[in-house]
Amino acid sequence: MPAFCVTCTHMPPLYNRRPEPGLSALPPAALPLAELLARVRQTLSERFADSYWVVAEIADLTLPRFDGAHCYLTLTDQHTTGRGAQLKAQARATIWSQRFQQLAPAFEEHTGLTLRPGLKLMLRVQVKFHEQFGLSLDVLSIDPTYTVGDLARQRLETLRKLEAKGLLERQRRLVLPIGVQRVAVISSPTAAGWQDFVQQLREAPYDFALTLFPATMQGDDAPASIRAALASIRARRRQFDAVVVIRGGGSKTDLLAFDDYGLAAAIGAFPLPVLTGIGHERDEAVVDLTAHTALKTPTAVAAFLIERLARLEAALDGYGSRIRELALSRVQDAQDHLRRLARRAHQHARQQLEEQRDALHARIRVAAAAPRAQLHQLEQQLSRRRHQLHRAARRGLREQESRLRTLGRALARRFRHLHRRRREQLLHRRYQLQLATQRLLHAAALRLARLEAMPTGPVGTVRLLTPTGKPIIKALRAGDEVLLRLPDAVVPARIGGQLPLFRP
Repeated sequence: MPAFCVTCTHMPPLYNRRPEPGLSALPPAALPLAELLARVRQTLSERFADSYWVVAEIADLTLPRFDGAHCYLTLTDQHTTGRGAQLKAQARATIWSQRFQQLAPAFEEHTGLTLRPGLKLMLRVQVKFHEQFGLSLDVLSIDPTYTVGDLARQRLETLRKLEAKGLLERQRRLVLPIGVQRVAVISSPTAAGWQDFVQQLREAPYDFALTLFPATMQGDDAPASIRAALASIRARRRQFDAVVVIRGGGSKTDLLAFDDYGLAAAIGAFPLPVLTGIGHERDEAVVDLTAHTALKTPTAVAAFLIERLARLEAALDGYGSRIRELALSRVQDAQDHLRRLARRAHQHARQQLEEQRDALHARIRVAAAAPRAQLHQLEQQLSRRRHQLHRAARRGLREQESRLRTLGRALARRFRHLHRRRREQLLHRRYQLQLATQRLLHAAALRLARLEAMPTGPVGTVRLLTPTGKPIIKALRAGDEVLLRLPDAVVPARIGGQLPLFRP
C-alpha cells in the first residue's frame, strides 16, 4: 500500500509551540489526550474513508468460540529490501460475526483451506481508529484466488528445487522388492488409516512384519516429526524392505504439510523405496512426486503390497509347475538311460569278476606264505619292544624317586638353616629391645629420684613420696610403689628396671 501524506487545508491552531525569539515565554496550553486522539481519528476517517486491498500474512488468529462472536486477527507483512534489510508491518484486524459467517465458508469452498496462522491472504480492509483501542482494520472481503495462486506458486517453486537436485526421479530408480514383507510404517498410532492398514494386512494370507514409527501427521509440526521418523528408520534400514507413509483422510489444509520442501527432499533422498498413502482422492502432494510409489489411501497401499505378493506367489507356482514337469521328464529319461547302463554294467562286471577271481586265487597262493612270516617277525619285535619299555619305565621311575628324595633332603636342610638364622635374629632383636627398655626405665627412675631428693625445689618440680605421703629416705627398687607429687596433682606410680635406685 503506498504511503500517504496527510495534509489539511484548514489547519487547527498548534499547541505547545516554542515561543518566537524576542517574545516573552507563555505557558503552553494543555491539550487533553482524548481530544488529540479524537482529532487523529477524524483525520484518518477523512483521509482513509475508502477501503483498500492489502496483502498480508496471518500471524495470529482467534476464531469465534460461539455463535455471534467475532474473529480477531493479527496481520503481518515482511519483505526484504534491495539492501537486504527486513521490513515488517503489523496490525490488528477484525472480521465481525455476520461477515465472518459469509467469508469463512466461501474461502474454504474456493481454496479447500480454513483460515489459520501462516496463511497469506489478499483482504479488502477499512482503516479504523479508536481512542481507547488504537488502530485496527475491519476486514470487508477476502480474495480466495490470491491464496490459491500463492500456494500454487510455492508448490511450483518447491518442485523446481527438487528437480534441480534430482530428487523427483531418484526414488523411482530404486528397486522395490517383489515380495515386500518387512515394512517400516510412519503414521499416527491413533489414526484410522493406520488401523485400516493393519487390519487389511492381517486379513491377507501372507505374513507381514510391521514396525510403526509414530509421527505427527498434520499441522505445522508434521514435517519435522516425519523427518525424525525417517532418520530413525535410516539408522535401521537393513531391517526393512520399504517405508510406508500413511495417514487418514482430512481437509486440504491438513495435507499442506506434505508439500513441505524439507520433507519431500528427505523422502526423495531416502535409501529405501518409500510408498505413500496419505488419504487424498483428487490432489497429489509433493511427497507423492518424490516417493517411489504414490497411492491414494492406506488401504490402497495395503492392497498394493498384497497384490505384489500374490503375483509373486502365482509366478512361483507357475515356475514350480514347470520345474516339476521338466524334472519328471528328465527323471524318466535318466531312468531309461540308467536301465540301459545297468544291463551293460552287469554283463561287463560279471566278465570282469570272473577274470579277477582267477587272478586273485593265483595271487593268494603266491602271497599266502609271505604275510605269515612277516606277521611272526612283527610279533617277535613287539614282544622285545614291550620288555624294553617296561625296563625303561622302571629305570626312569627309580631315577625320579631318587632325585625327589635328594631335593627333599636339600629343602629340609635349607629350611632348618633359615629357621635357625631367623630365630637367632629374633632373639638378638628381642635382647636389644629389652636392654634399651631397661636403660630408659633406669634413666627415668634416676631423674625422678633426683627431683624428689631436692628438699625445697622451685615451683613446678616433682617429688617422690611413699604411698602414705611421707618423704622417701631409703633406696628405691624396681616394683616399689611411690607417689609423684606434681605441681597440681598427686599421681601413684611404680618403679621399673632391674637395678636398685639410690638417692644421692
